[in-house]
Amino acid sequence: MYKTINEAIELVNGLKRELFNLDSATIETVVCPTFTALSSVAEVLVESEIQLGAQDCFWQEEGAFTGEISCKMVKDTGAKFVIIGHSERRQFFGETNDSVNKKIKAALQTGLTPIVCVGETLAEREKGITNKILEDHVKGAFKDLSQEDALKLVVAYEPVWAIGTGKTATPAQAEEAHKFIRDLIKNMYNIEAAGSIRIQYGGSVKPENISELMQQPDIDGALVGGASLKIESFAAIVKKAGEVKK
Repeated sequence: MYKTINEAIELVNGLKRELFNLDSATIETVVCPTFTALSSVAEVLVESEIQLGAQDCFWQEEGAFTGEISCKMVKDTGAKFVIIGHSERRQFFGETNDSVNKKIKAALQTGLTPIVCVGETLAEREKGITNKILEDHVKGAFKDLSQEDALKLVVAYEPVWAIGTGKTATPAQAEEAHKFIRDLIKNMYNIEAAGSIRIQYGGSVKPENISELMQQPDIDGALVGGASLKIESFAAIVKKAGEVKK
C-alpha cells in the first residue's frame, strides 16, 4: 500500500528510462502498483517492455462483494499478471489455500498470469516444518489444475520471516526451498512441468544480494518488495538479475 497515482507514474517513468535498453528476451519485468494506479500506469507502459500486474483479485466475476476487484476488472486496466496469496494477505486478511486456489482458477479463466506466493513464518521454520508448509501451500494452490493450466503459473517463494525485516534467506536456504518446490511440482505433474514453471524468490531482495540469489540453479527470478519503491534500487536489481548467466 504505497504510492499515489502520480507517485506511481513517476516511479514507472523512471524505470522506463533506466531499463530502456534492457533485452526483454533476457529478463521480464513486471510492476504491480495498487489498484487505483493500475489504469494510469498501464497508459505509461504503452510500447514499453515493462509489464503490469495487480496485487490481488477476487474469484467472483461480479456481484454484491463491496470493496473487491474481480479478475475481469483487473484485466480491463491493462494488467496481465496478478499476485495471489501473498503472505500479507494470509497474515492480515484471512487468505487460505482454498481462497488462493479459487483466485488462481478465476485468474486463469480470465487470461491473467497468477504469481502465486508460498512460504513459511519464522515460527514454522524454527519448528522445522518449512517443507510441510511449502507442500501444503503448493498442493493447495495447484489443486485440480491440469498440467496445461499449471504451466501458466509463476510461483514465488516468500520466507515470511525475511519480508521487510532486512533478514534474507541465505542463497543456500533459498535454493533448498526452491528445489523442494520444484521436486513437488515434478511429483504432481512431471519433470518437464517442473522445469518450465518459473519459481521466484521474495524476501528482502536488494541490489546487493540479487546476483548471488539468481546464480542458484532453481531460482528463476525475484518478487521484490521494499526495494521496488525506489527507481535506483529496483532498476539495479533488474539489471543485475539480467547479467546472471544460468
